[in-house]
Amino acid sequence: MAGHSQFKNIMYRKGAQDKKRAKVFTKIIRELTTAARSGLPDPATNPRLRAAVLSARQANMPRETVERAIRRGSGAEGGEAYEEVRYEGYGPGGVAVIIEALTDNRNRTASEVRAAFTKAGGTLGETNSVNFMFERIGEISYPAATASADDMFEAAIEAGAEDLESDGEQHLVSCAPEDFNAVRDALEGRFGTAASARLVWRPKTTAPIDEEAATTLFKLLETLEDSDDVQNVYANFEVAEDVMARLGA
Repeated sequence: MAGHSQFKNIMYRKGAQDKKRAKVFTKIIRELTTAARSGLPDPATNPRLRAAVLSARQANMPRETVERAIRRGSGAEGGEAYEEVRYEGYGPGGVAVIIEALTDNRNRTASEVRAAFTKAGGTLGETNSVNFMFERIGEISYPAATASADDMFEAAIEAGAEDLESDGEQHLVSCAPEDFNAVRDALEGRFGTAASARLVWRPKTTAPIDEEAATTLFKLLETLEDSDDVQNVYANFEVAEDVMARLGA
């Protein structure tokens, strides 16, 4: 197992997500506001806003909260304007880390991110210092019960997707960023609304790390994700199954 999804799994087992509902709402509200500001305030014609609304629905965010955030982004209500910023660096064990943030204060966010890396013994680098080790892809997921692996594969290929990974829990479709909207719309036309649909950074290669480095790395990733300014964190680590089991106990 490797990558950011592995970290998500261990954090889920620790029950951390239950304690972070307010932070999850804060991040989604920022994305709703920014998406509405960057395009039309209608999810049907604004793919980014549509994805944000889907995230809000999955998080059980009240409808009035979603609508208020969209109005704020469209200028109908006052509110902060958030800037999109990406940070890159190396964590414990030489693991490459990409952080996507939405902030109203670049200096504050940069200071917080740099402090987190320093405390973990890592190094915050310049933009594009590690992203060559990742590829930008569109990622669309459906519950495994939605369709058989064969049916999902056939639909994904017809829609223009590049790959499909199916297991007992989900179907995960990946595609080129420029094909993302078309692939998502085609799949939703056949199978209904996706469980999630977004652009992500997927590692091209992974960095194997031992238990000591993994312990420090996970603390770094958790600290970064705790920040209201940070939207997404990606890392190219690889940890042995037995180590992951002990850390997630």
